[in-house]
Amino acid sequence: MGVAACDGHTVSVGVFDSGYGGLTILKGLREALPELDYLYLGDNARAPYGSRSFDVVYEFTRQAVFRLFDEGCPLVILACNTASAKALRSIQQKDLPTSQDPSRRVLGVIRPTVEAVPSITRSGHIGVLATPGTIASHSYHMEIAKTDPGIEVVEVACPLWVPLVENREADGPGADYFVRKYLDQLLGADPEIDTVVLGCTHYPLLYAKIREYLPGHIRILSQGGLVGESLACYLRRHPEMAGRLSHGGTCRYMTTENTEKFDTLATLFTGCPAHSTHIEL
Repeated sequence: MGVAACDGHTVSVGVFDSGYGGLTILKGLREALPELDYLYLGDNARAPYGSRSFDVVYEFTRQAVFRLFDEGCPLVILACNTASAKALRSIQQKDLPTSQDPSRRVLGVIRPTVEAVPSITRSGHIGVLATPGTIASHSYHMEIAKTDPGIEVVEVACPLWVPLVENREADGPGADYFVRKYLDQLLGADPEIDTVVLGCTHYPLLYAKIREYLPGHIRILSQGGLVGESLACYLRRHPEMAGRLSHGGTCRYMTTENTEKFDTLATLFTGCPAHSTHIEL
């Protein structure tokens, strides 16, 4: 049982992303575990992370994680595929064991997504659509191979999808060309694909158009719900962590960029009004 937030001491789940896409993960977390308190941090001033080196992504992510720790979050979710691919393992193996409180935890979004794949695909052929940085890391390919080495994986980078979403063109006619372009590339590489993973947290906002241009039998996996279910399972397995978290159902936002812009896009991504605080990392 978690701590009651009404006692003035809120112990939140920290949720980090380089920008706005992680808000779709936050939405999934709040749907799965609405009773918990959450603190979202978007490093919007330094986004996007996708084209940055492993070392830079690691350093930026480490700064954000420890800021969330300083804000009282004992558990941080990297709601960013690039950070999960390029920084999660280093933080878990190098930083947490030597930190002030080694009992704190950092989790990513790739593993929960990958774990769902074997039970969904029937053909054993899946596609991964993600940013160039995530595709270059081959994290999905490697993690799926660990889970089920018999699954065939085709990865396609979709560099123009994030700008479409952030410029609020996801529903516009201009999005159709670029959605079809990358889907044709994916299915052209492997016509037997029956499951497509949206390996970027922005992509659920393009779901309607992706669904329109994919054959009906192909399943589309969005990460928000999967990560929410995974966190609920994690907390059941780790009651010591669950007991540290407060249950006030609140959500706070921090951004390294303009708060007015963040609040507008956060409302678009989550469907709920957002009021953020500006911070420096």
